Amino acid sequence: MITRRSVLVGGAGMLALGSMGRAAFGAESGKKYEIVMCAKQEGISWFDDMRKGVEQFAADFGANAYQIAPESGDPAKQAQMVESLIAKHVDAILVVPNDPQSIKPILEKARKAGIIVISHEAQSLAGVSNYDVEAFKNEDFGALMFENLAKAMGGEGKYAGIVGALTMETHMQWFKAGLEYAKKNYPKLEFVLSEPLEDNNDEKTALDKVNETLKKYPDLKGFFGCSVSGSSMAALAVEKLRRKDIKVVGLGLPSINGVYLEEGYQAEAQCWRPADAGYAAAYVAYKALKGEPIEAGIDLKRPGYEKVTIENGVVYGNATLVLTKDNYGDYGF
Repeated sequence: MITRRSVLVGGAGMLALGSMGRAAFGAESGKKYEIVMCAKQEGISWFDDMRKGVEQFAADFGANAYQIAPESGDPAKQAQMVESLIAKHVDAILVVPNDPQSIKPILEKARKAGIIVISHEAQSLAGVSNYDVEAFKNEDFGALMFENLAKAMGGEGKYAGIVGALTMETHMQWFKAGLEYAKKNYPKLEFVLSEPLEDNNDEKTALDKVNETLKKYPDLKGFFGCSVSGSSMAALAVEKLRRKDIKVVGLGLPSINGVYLEEGYQAEAQCWRPADAGYAAAYVAYKALKGEPIEAGIDLKRPGYEKVTIENGVVYGNATLVLTKDNYGDYGF
């Protein structure tokens, strides 16, 4: 219900010579850049929306920009898809990795081949990719999620939660930052698990694991979801039990989590617009290909990315959205 080095930005380093050559060729010849987003998984609402942003960028800038993704959130399959893009000699690869560390050597290979690489939801890849584009600082997003959970729970009680996978960098950043925030600010909250559950961005898996947890901890008072599947299935499980005393917060989309917000089975949802993140990542790649400066304060042409900050190769927007029963209808995704 989740972030580069430029030819002209000395503080962020220099692109490989191969990339410089490719950028110059594109600018002089007027070629149509091929910019490809390799998302985490096909067929889920989050990345369906991201595709819209990539396709809108293509229309706005006349680029051959499109999105691909594995049918499941399998890091190995995603890595194979990136390998195929390298072999195809595309101009830029955008990637939202299922496992940033396992895909790292393949992205290094892409850079050596002169391909611009932009990552998203993977701050640890900054320096491997040309830039990592993030909608916000992930630690802030995690702290906000747990603050909202704590408030909904009245500052005390047992809680559990779920992530897409323990290898998903942003999910774990949210969890770790949020857990630390809760321990410091809400000592009467108790996280009952040793680590968050994993749902692999699959609704059936999420629902099964949430139900098992609710049976094991009948006195549970809160549940967070760092995946859309996790938060929505937690809300569905609570709805089936008619347990509005169990407060659910987490990553969500208006089109999926709105019904639970409306009916009171989810207290709040947080997100950023996937389409805008896809557009912003594509625009950073486009500017790098053209040899244009990527520096603090530039406008990436999407809401929340009008004046980005840049730290250690990570481009940060300010695009957090907090969804409630009163405002979720304002967003059409």
